Formats: sequence, C-alpha cells, structure tokens
Amino acid sequence: MAGSKKNGFGTLPVFFTAISTILGAILFLRFGMAIGHLGFWGVILVILVGHMVTIPTALALSELATNQRVEGGGEYFVISRSFGLNIGTTIGISLFLSQAISIAFYVIAFTEAFEPFFDYASEQWKMNLPRQVISLPAMGLLTLLILKKGAGMGVKALYFVVVVLFVSLTLFFLGKTDYVPEQSIWTIGQGTYDFSKFFIVFAIVFPAFTGMTAGVGLSGDLRKPARSIPLGTTLATLSGMVIYIFIAWKLYTSASPDDLKTNQLIMSKIALYGALIIPLGLAASTISSAIGSVMVAPRTLQALALDRAFPVRPLNRWLSKGKGNMNEPNNASIITCFIAFIFVAAGNVNAVAEIISMFFMVTYGSLCLISFLFHFGADPSYRPVFRSKWYISLIGFLMCGWLMFKINTVYAILAIGALVLVYIGVSNYHKNRRGLESIFSNAIFQLSRNIQIYLQKRRSSGAKIRWRPSTICISDSSFERQNALRLLNWISFRYGFGTYIHFINNYFSKSSREDSLEILAKLLKMTRDKENHIYVDTMISPSYTSAIAQVIQIPGVSGMENNTMLLEFDKKDPQNLKQIVDNFALIEAANHDVCILGSSPNALKPKKGIHIWIRSIDYNNANLMILLGFIISSHPEMRKARLKVFEVNFEDDVETTRNKLLELIQEGRLPISHRNVEILRPDEETDIKSLVNEHSAEAALTIIGFHSDQIRHDGQQIFKGYESIGDTLFVNAREKQEIS
Repeated sequence: MAGSKKNGFGTLPVFFTAISTILGAILFLRFGMAIGHLGFWGVILVILVGHMVTIPTALALSELATNQRVEGGGEYFVISRSFGLNIGTTIGISLFLSQAISIAFYVIAFTEAFEPFFDYASEQWKMNLPRQVISLPAMGLLTLLILKKGAGMGVKALYFVVVVLFVSLTLFFLGKTDYVPEQSIWTIGQGTYDFSKFFIVFAIVFPAFTGMTAGVGLSGDLRKPARSIPLGTTLATLSGMVIYIFIAWKLYTSASPDDLKTNQLIMSKIALYGALIIPLGLAASTISSAIGSVMVAPRTLQALALDRAFPVRPLNRWLSKGKGNMNEPNNASIITCFIAFIFVAAGNVNAVAEIISMFFMVTYGSLCLISFLFHFGADPSYRPVFRSKWYISLIGFLMCGWLMFKINTVYAILAIGALVLVYIGVSNYHKNRRGLESIFSNAIFQLSRNIQIYLQKRRSSGAKIRWRPSTICISDSSFERQNALRLLNWISFRYGFGTYIHFINNYFSKSSREDSLEILAKLLKMTRDKENHIYVDTMISPSYTSAIAQVIQIPGVSGMENNTMLLEFDKKDPQNLKQIVDNFALIEAANHDVCILGSSPNALKPKKGIHIWIRSIDYNNANLMILLGFIISSHPEMRKARLKVFEVNFEDDVETTRNKLLELIQEGRLPISHRNVEILRPDEETDIKSLVNEHSAEAALTIIGFHSDQIRHDGQQIFKGYESIGDTLFVNAREKQEIS
C-alpha cells in the first residue's frame, strides 16, 4: 500500500501535468486536419478507439499504484515492482527515451505558435528562417529552468500555463464563424470524407491522448501517491476525452473540410481574439507538456540508475544522485535535456510523433497486461484499494498490440525488436533478477489449477480421454547414473508427462528435510537444460516399499492421474532388483503400466536404433511397447534412431504374423518401414535371451515385454541375462492399448 509524505505535492500537479499533456500540440495543430479528412463521427471514432487504450491504462495504473508504495520513477516503478527488475528495466529504458523525445516533440510544436513571425520574416525580410531559431533557445531556457529551479518551479509554471490553456479554449468555444455545414452533424457516411485514411489520421492524432500517465512520474514527490495518482490520472483522462469531443463538434460546425485540412492553425480563425489567443494557447499547451515531460523523464532515468539498470556502475551512481530535500535528479536532467536537444535540432514533428506512439503503446500495453495477469492469477498479495476489471485491462492490452501494427508495422516490429535486444542485454547483466517467469507465474498456476479440475471432472463424467503416458519414476541412484532420468525425459518430451522422484531412505525430520532440499537443488541444476521436460522432486521414506506406496498415490503434474511407473536397476550390479520384484504386486494393485529399465554403462548410439521384441505372450504389451518406441524416437536425441520390430513366432504361419503386424503399423500410422519388421521362427528350445543378445547387441534401446505370471514364477531371473546389450526396457501393460 502506498504511504504518504509530509512534504510533497498533492493531486492537482498530477491532474495538471496529465491534462496539459493531453491538451497539447496535436489539439492545436492536427485535430482540425483530422476533422477535415474523417468528419465529425470519424474523429469521434478516433477518440473512442484511442481511449480504449488510455482509459484501461489509467485504471490499471491507478489500481497498481494503490497496491504498493509508489516511489520515484512513476510508471517504471510500477512495472519493475510488478514484473521484476529485468523486464521493468527493459520497458523503463524505452519509457525514458519516449519521455525524453516527447520533450523535443513539444518544443518543436511550440515553435509553430510563432508561425506569424516566420511568415512576416519571409514576406518582409525575404528570409526563410528555420524553426530551430525558436526551438533551440526555447529548449535551452527550459533546461535552465529545470536545472536551476527543479520540479517545484515546473509545477508553479504549470499552474500559469494551464490557466492560459483553458482561457484559450474558452475563447475558442465562444468564437463564431459564418460557415454552415452542408450536412447535419447527425448525418453519417456522407460528404467528402475518406475513411480509408482512418489509421493514417489515427497515427497522427493518437499522441494527443498519451499524456494521461504524465503525472505519475511525480510519484516520488507526492504526499499521498495512492490517492493522488488514481484521482488525478482518471480525472485527467475522462476530462480530456470530453473536451476533445466538444472540440471536434466546434471544429466541424465552424470551418469547411478544405480549410480544416490546409490551415493547421484553423482554431485562430474561429476563436475570439484568435490571432493572439490561439498561438498563445498553443505555446502554453506545448510548453506545459514539455515542462511535464522534462519533470518526469529525469525521474524515470534516476529510478533506473538507482536499480543499477546500466552495466557501468559509475554511471549508475552519477545518474542516481539528487540534490535538495526533494532529491531533484539534476544529473539525470542533464542527460534528458541533451537527448531532447538532439531531436529538437532534427525538427520533424510527425516522424517524432510516431516513434513516441510506439514506445508509449508498449508501456500502456505492459501496464494493462500486468493488471490482467494479477486479476487472472489471483495473487493473494494483490490487494489494491482501487480496483479495475480484468476484461477492461485485457481490452487495453489487446488494443495496444493491434494499434501498434495498424499505425506502423515497421515501427512496431522495430520497437518490439529493440525491447527484445535490451531485455537480452539486461538479463545477461543481471542474471539473478526475476525475468519473464515473473510475468506469467501466477497466471500459469491459476490456469494449471483450472485445467486439472476440468480434467478430473471430465474423467469422473466418463468422458473418454485418449491415452498418453503420464509416468512417475522413483530412484535412489540419481547421481550415480542418469539412464532413468534420460529415458523419462525422452518419454516426456512431446507426447507424455514425467515426474522424477529421488528416493531418500530415512525418517522424516528437520535434518533429513534440509538434506532433501539440497538434493533437490542439485537435481534442478542437473535438469536445467532447455530440452528437459521433467518435474523433479524428492521423497523421504523409511523403506523402499513405503516409498512405492506413497509414489503410486501422487497425483500427476499434468492434471491427469499417473498411469505408468518407471523403475530402474543397474544390469552390471543389480542390487536393487530384488526390492523392485518384491514390490511389483504393490504397483500392480495401483493398475499402473510398469516399465523397468535395466541400465547399461554402454555409450548411447541412437543410429543403431530402438529394437522392439514381441512374443506370443505379449498380447497386452505389444501395442504399448510400439507406442513407447514411437514416443521415445520423437526426442531430438533419438531422432536418428529407427524403430525395428522383431516378432518371435513359434508357429508355422510366418506370413500371417507378418501381415498382421504390418497392418497394425500401417493403421496406426507408425514410422516403421516394412524392411524394419523381422519375423523370427526359432526352435522351441531356443532361448529368447540369446536371440535378443544376438540381434540387439548394439541397439541404443531394447524394449522387451513381460507379464505378472513371469514375475511370480521366475522373479529376478526374467530381467537378467541381457548384460551384454545396451539399455533394456521391460514393459508390462495393465491392458491392451489401442493404436489409433
């Protein structure tokens, strides 16, 4: 929650800074042109579309500002404390640049108030003076004002220029002309208006609406930011919208479309004492907007430096220094004004306006996205005093993205590309700070919760859900060998879900809990590779049996129940094979498919393929074995591994067996060539293990089926005898899986 300061500004500076920026250069120089091209209702649509961005942003900003103490930096502070410093810094840098360039934009527009002087010089002295004759000295005076007097003087100047601005608007509304519109104001779609230029006009006019957050930059200098920011920002936004609607009506009813298009100071022809008051109002509005921006931009830069945003530490220290009781950002103001001087020297209003619009759109879209994600994520720490609605914030975010590309696709791509590059640079410099995950973490948690509840309801309603492996693996040898971890990752890469549990044989206590956290940290570090798709955890249990009993009851991380258990033993030293066999009945009671991996120290050779062995006893197992082979081969590490199926047939009709298998492969659309299907017809005395050892000696992975009767009859022996080949996966399916 925002706190308060004994010494600081109230709500009026927030309102005046915002409204004077809203009612700025575009109002006096380009709004008449918009009416001339689009007509009254076309411009009303422009105003409404523009405020579909600004109103959600004002509400989102007001909401975020009342959820925490807002300090210096305004919008940057809100974004960085909500999205994390890396993302906040990225957007903050673009925000600062747009604010600094805005100063130049307003100063350049300020020179248009002196159009009579330039016309006089051209006619009387035959001198075509450049606009910089006025703009550069004006920028110099503005720089001296801020550096010498600080924000306090800027706020006092605001009161004066706002009075001039509103007097000029009042005289404009009181003015009259002889013009009578050809159509009624209620007539839509008639006349010489060209709606094909809607977005061209919108791009020029939109900066008129972008000033509503200007007052937020004073957040560090406000007595009660939580009260002043929502009240001042919202009031300025709504007031600006209403004023623009009335100005559109006045222009439409007072001048012809041709005059509106060609005379950028058409308001001076309409207002009482217009020749004097409109240039004065233009000068007041532009200089007040420039003052507002020159107060805000250095504070954004100072806040960035305080957060060590830049990779040069001395630069951060120098920019973060302030002076006086209000901690005036003197050094940051020097840099800000220097950037503004560069763009003032360039002197192109329209080009600068589009650049500003892009970066402001990014900022506004970010604020709306933050608000939406906080609403959707239902974070308990998000308890703002002022509340907007999630759908309003979502509309604002979507409108920002859409309008960026409608205004200028190239600029939009460049703006987004620049942000991505800045984010990569900032993330590399500040690797320990929160990044993109901080944006979506709560939303992902909420989405995951809703999906899991939905899937559970679907299962309970009897709805048929297609099978996919949801596998849980338990092992106490995670750091001795990673064969099971690797296999689980293969299964989980695209088509399945995997949970890996490291078993800690101990009683639960504070000490064992601390040990488990250390082991978990090592596991996470070990599985941090971008191709890893496994959820890892630890389990403390006094015995392997109790651990199995706990594991088979763990819900799947995917929202569906686990349906497959993966266990592992070392073929060279199968010490834990007995406990796997002893607990098979317990796993079988859970109705899980069971996969037992015999790990080999042999080097992995994917090109040697995945061999699947099918026997007459594998009626239930065959389809699951083939599906697992297909799923494993989809992993990038195993894409070069071709599937080869061996069917051991002790009957006479070999071709019938081959045709059935080929039909299954063809109907199941499995990537197995008919050349990779081999039917073996050994003598009845031939040992299956000798065939496997002979044909699969170099295979990357060998898959063999087994059933529960074998376990009860032969125990561990069914898994032994394959020591000379690579990893061997023994598969027992609880039921026949359909390959569809």
